[in-house]
Amino acid sequence: MRMTTEPLTVEQLVRQPIEAIIPHRGSMLLLDAIDSFADTTLSAFANVDPHAWYADAAGAMPAWIGIELMAQAIAAQIALVAMRGGGQARPGVLLGSRSYQALQPAFRGGARLRVHVSELLRSEAGHAAYECTIDDGDTRCAEAVVKVFQPPDFQSFIEGSVSS
Repeated sequence: MRMTTEPLTVEQLVRQPIEAIIPHRGSMLLLDAIDSFADTTLSAFANVDPHAWYADAAGAMPAWIGIELMAQAIAAQIALVAMRGGGQARPGVLLGSRSYQALQPAFRGGARLRVHVSELLRSEAGHAAYECTIDDGDTRCAEAVVKVFQPPDFQSFIEGSVSS
């Protein structure tokens, strides 16, 4: 736990463990580390564990999980912007994507994927859209425009969603 209220530098933010940035834990934490970060962009790494819950017989990660990799990278970008200012991000939700395109059926076991997100727009109400890509070295594996929402009152939003 930090004892100072001084904002972190970009270098300090990027070097933090991923668990200090996003709330995902255990087998649902798919990102491993942040590579780079700026006001509207972030690149992160994810290692495809051939023994993970998602692994197929060849140890690959099904490409449909790519949308979650993208969502976690977006969460990290939003969190780091907030942390840089001395705060923390409001919880948010993945609204979806009409354009997720997997360019292969699975991400190979043992791959070190680079997930890149770039903010396209953000509203004052908390809606945002990100252009996202997943690459394995020089090979593009997936791309999408992903939409997210950070409601002003997350608890009320969730309670309203459950009761409808």
